[in-house]
Amino acid sequence: MTLGVLGCLLFLFACGAKDTTSSNVSNQSNSLGLVVPTDSTGWNKLTKEEERVIVYKGTEYPGTGEYVDNHKKGIYHCKRCNVALFESESKFDSGTGWPSFDGFIGESVEVVLDTDGFREEIVCRNCKGHLGHVFYNEGFTKKQTRHCVNSISLKFVEG
Repeated sequence: MTLGVLGCLLFLFACGAKDTTSSNVSNQSNSLGLVVPTDSTGWNKLTKEEERVIVYKGTEYPGTGEYVDNHKKGIYHCKRCNVALFESESKFDSGTGWPSFDGFIGESVEVVLDTDGFREEIVCRNCKGHLGHVFYNEGFTKKQTRHCVNSISLKFVEG
């Protein structure tokens, strides 16, 4: 296989997601047939690209996210609703091109079966915003868990 094909496969399977949404929130369909939450009171206004990833379960390209190489101390919050999701101490370098965490804060993250029926998606428990996917037993940390997260789904607060 060529390096380009391998790169595409990594992109599709490491953290990629289909453009559909979870059915576990109050929803309605829009003109594109995609499901969107109907009650977003108090949620932050998202850019088109943030909405593509967070609401419609897209993925940012590997290595392009703002927090891939962030090594500052602080808390990563949900970009959509501000809930604290990950502590910087749980972040590690997986070399995959996305921020990786081996744990999350309390019960802030929910794991649901991805629409592909294969992977496990992670969403913000509060607003159901798409964060990324979780993978197990890869050998990166003692916890054997990698929460592969789109930077665009996060807001970092240093401290």
